[in-house]
Amino acid sequence: MKIDFSKDNGLVPAIVQDAETKNVLMLGYMNQDAYDKTMETGKVTFFSRSKNRLWTKGEESGNFLSLVSISNDCDDDSLLVKVTPAGPTCHTGTDTCWKEENTPSYGFFSELESVIKERVENKDVQKSYVASLFAKGINKVAQKVGEEAVETVIEAMDNNDELFLYESADLLFHYLMLLQAKGFTLSDIEKELKGRQK
Repeated sequence: MKIDFSKDNGLVPAIVQDAETKNVLMLGYMNQDAYDKTMETGKVTFFSRSKNRLWTKGEESGNFLSLVSISNDCDDDSLLVKVTPAGPTCHTGTDTCWKEENTPSYGFFSELESVIKERVENKDVQKSYVASLFAKGINKVAQKVGEEAVETVIEAMDNNDELFLYESADLLFHYLMLLQAKGFTLSDIEKELKGRQK
């Protein structure tokens, strides 16, 4: 890999990203020696501009960043460092240097989980379909998932892709409700599926 260390006193920015959650954890700087040590040890090492020396993240706290991969950008003058963190990344004790939790996000589906949770907690059965379904109990929520699954299967055997997608969306929506009714989230499903990988 070609890295251009010539532009900023021998340093290049190194954006650190959790390889699993894809969240950005921190920004550091590497020179050639820091890069070489990172590659040699598998622990991410930076050049500290304030200490004027190499430092391996976690050397004092034990919260190391285990290297998964490094790639450079189109100009060869910045790095994307994918890692597996061992604990909080920021020296303040937070998961990231932006005070954000390093939790998995499933994009729109995570937003949908939050909306479902909010509507269940508000318990406005007059205005919310979600709240009214939850008010009827878990058996009714589970029954709705079964109904939507049957409708999805029926549409899968037809040639109307629009109806198939419509019913698939209904199934997924009601399944997210059932997960919450049972006290689980998509993260729990991800963990279960990962445990099955061979």
